[in-house]
Amino acid sequence: MALTILAVYNPIALHLPIVTLQLYDHLLRFQLFQGLSRTELLQMAGTTKFGFRKEESGVTVVREGDDCRQLLFLVSGSLQLTTRSDDGSYRLTERLSAPWLLQPEAIFGATPRFAGTSVTLEPSHFITLSKDEVLRLTDDFLIIRLNLMNMLATMAQKRERLSWRRVPSSLRERFVRFVMDHSAYPAGQKTLHILMTRLADDLNDSRLDVSRMLNQLQHEGLVELHRGRIVIPSLEKLAALR
Repeated sequence: MALTILAVYNPIALHLPIVTLQLYDHLLRFQLFQGLSRTELLQMAGTTKFGFRKEESGVTVVREGDDCRQLLFLVSGSLQLTTRSDDGSYRLTERLSAPWLLQPEAIFGATPRFAGTSVTLEPSHFITLSKDEVLRLTDDFLIIRLNLMNMLATMAQKRERLSWRRVPSSLRERFVRFVMDHSAYPAGQKTLHILMTRLADDLNDSRLDVSRMLNQLQHEGLVELHRGRIVIPSLEKLAALR
């Protein structure tokens, strides 16, 4: 569903229609639109085709490998993001809450496809922008162009620095690093679906040592162990106690 929000600039009243105010209250929570002036908001309101989606709980919003043809802004509700390894032998699920922009890097580049699957955990609302609208907005508004460049550059810089970090000195630190590196957001609850033998291989240690380390973390209340999966209630707490 696409909708063009029309607003007439009134230099005396200096106000927007209620629906437009609600829309931009939502948009200004996202980095892409921060810094826009009232005049720019009015200009954008009269020319931009926004899409709106309301999904119930348990709905798959995007699947891994889907073409990314639009930006999806989660403005209310929450999602479960699942990302898998290349060989499919393990996966990580995490909860992401509004406001959240789903994988903005996927809309450009050599492989413009979603890297993970997102499913609603509760009734959720989205605002969407097609790729054509994104390109037009970056042409019309310098601040949006700079915000998008900064977002993508920051992501690229963070990934570039990954190989230059200090090597973890303990098995515990290697496990925390493993989970952090595979997470879209470095906090909140994560569930790692993985066999102990595969985790031991990736952590370059024995299965017995990995099992002992995880059982110690469970004793400290930092993880919950189940058959084939490890639940981390709070990644920030686990990372803080390295």
